[in-house]
Amino acid sequence: MHRRRRTAITVTAALLAAAPFLAGCANDARPGAAAVVDGERIEVSTVQAEVRDTRAAQQKSPQAAQLIKDSGQLSRAKLYDLIVDRVVERAAADAGVTVSRKEVQDGRAAIVQQSGGEEQLAAMYLQQRGVSPDELDDAVGRDILIGKLAESIGAGNTDQGRQKLNAAFTSAARALDIDVNPRFGSWSDQKLELGEYKAPWISQVSKQPEPEPEAVPDGA
Repeated sequence: MHRRRRTAITVTAALLAAAPFLAGCANDARPGAAAVVDGERIEVSTVQAEVRDTRAAQQKSPQAAQLIKDSGQLSRAKLYDLIVDRVVERAAADAGVTVSRKEVQDGRAAIVQQSGGEEQLAAMYLQQRGVSPDELDDAVGRDILIGKLAESIGAGNTDQGRQKLNAAFTSAARALDIDVNPRFGSWSDQKLELGEYKAPWISQVSKQPEPEPEAVPDGA
């Protein structure tokens, strides 16, 4: 699966925090690397390109000012996504799970129908997750991959299931030997966090299940 999958178990919350663009990985003298994952460099230029794509899409939105304000730490969020792409893919590979192009196409078509059209889908992903339109297939693909992984390891929508899925991601992260440029923050395999940044879907994996709301009678 393409490394820039950008998805979530649930589509919630806005992006967090901004960190300055960096030059070089201070702790291992690898100039230009924002992080090294499983021996593969994630270049600062790659992070910058993703930030530019998202900012360009945000600028075209009627809610441009609010979107930009809500995604202040966009460079850190983009690096986090690039790291987690690899974590999800490693966890899925360990479980023997893959996603086909047809599954991505079918999944996107279903979400388009649910959201009311391509334009509405693009706006939703941009507003809620900072995903630019040309990254939508990657985002949908990662959503599908996470769902298939959860099903494969028997991680249902319960507290125990979320802990099981979280454990799979933690194990994958440790195996990848993730080394992050400290100016972006420190990476935690256990918490799956970059500095203080943790994506909404990771929070959904580890949080306690919430009680179902009581039904409201018609006319209330």
